[in-house]
Amino acid sequence: MDSSPFFELIGYAGSLLVAFSLTMKSLQKLRIINMVGALFFITYGLLIGALPIALLNALTLSVNVYNLWQMWQQRDYFALMQVRADSAYLIKFLEYYRKDISELIPTYQFKPAEDQVVVFILRNMLPVGLAIVRPEGEEARVFLDFVIPGYRDFRAGKFLLEESAEFYRQKGIVRLSTAPGSKKHETYLKRMGFELKEDGRYYYDLPTRIIREF
Repeated sequence: MDSSPFFELIGYAGSLLVAFSLTMKSLQKLRIINMVGALFFITYGLLIGALPIALLNALTLSVNVYNLWQMWQQRDYFALMQVRADSAYLIKFLEYYRKDISELIPTYQFKPAEDQVVVFILRNMLPVGLAIVRPEGEEARVFLDFVIPGYRDFRAGKFLLEESAEFYRQKGIVRLSTAPGSKKHETYLKRMGFELKEDGRYYYDLPTRIIREF
């Protein structure tokens, strides 16, 4: 039986995976998918007897493994920075990421008010996330919980909701509630521990202790 069509399929699969990896906004996902693509190309090169293809992709695989290892070993610095609801930087940030925000939370409209609590999530001193809530007794209504593309590995969200829970508790807030938003945003809410209630909103009880994972 002629195996060449099967070999070609392996080569095509490798090409598609490498091309698909380049569409990833997350650097970690890019490297993982690119690494799998390199594995396909190594297999393809060995099957057809093309040693240069196998060696080149073995090098690509090694580079991806090394960079992933560095990423996983890195201890990022996280912090919250509270700003006024009428902050000039806040307005510029929202304008710049307007399209990304509307894709995740289509109903969100920026309406600054003095009773809103606005915090940027800093990661290695870069403003990678933004949370806007309004306290209503012990509960706070979440208007926006947004992380910029390239940093959506859930670490910013976990820092805000777990390690920084005391920030909200000091303001008398013990529970957060939010509208579902898009399907992608709903997936994020469920991953973060929010629970859907009968009123169609998601709720999250802030932990009473600080959880350190970063």
